Amino acid sequence: FIRHTCPIKHLNKVVKIRDRSELRLKLEEAERLKVEWKSHFHSGKLSTRDNAEALRNYTALRGVVKTLKWALGNPECPLE
Repeated sequence: FIRHTCPIKHLNKVVKIRDRSELRLKLEEAERLKVEWKSHFHSGKLSTRDNAEALRNYTALRGVVKTLKWALGNPECPLE
């Protein structure tokens, strides 16, 4: 079992540092959207194409939520 770390590499870019309140707002929004997409996916009323879009968006938002939680201090690495 190999434990990955989450290194932050400098990319020679100007980076705007977000404050914690902005990250928390985005986390709340991402969690709300994740629930909506999951509900949409499980509605049973979607075409195959719409179902794929709902699942793709839900999955992406899971990663967004995990990353925002990590940025706010959760020790769980979003890459695992």
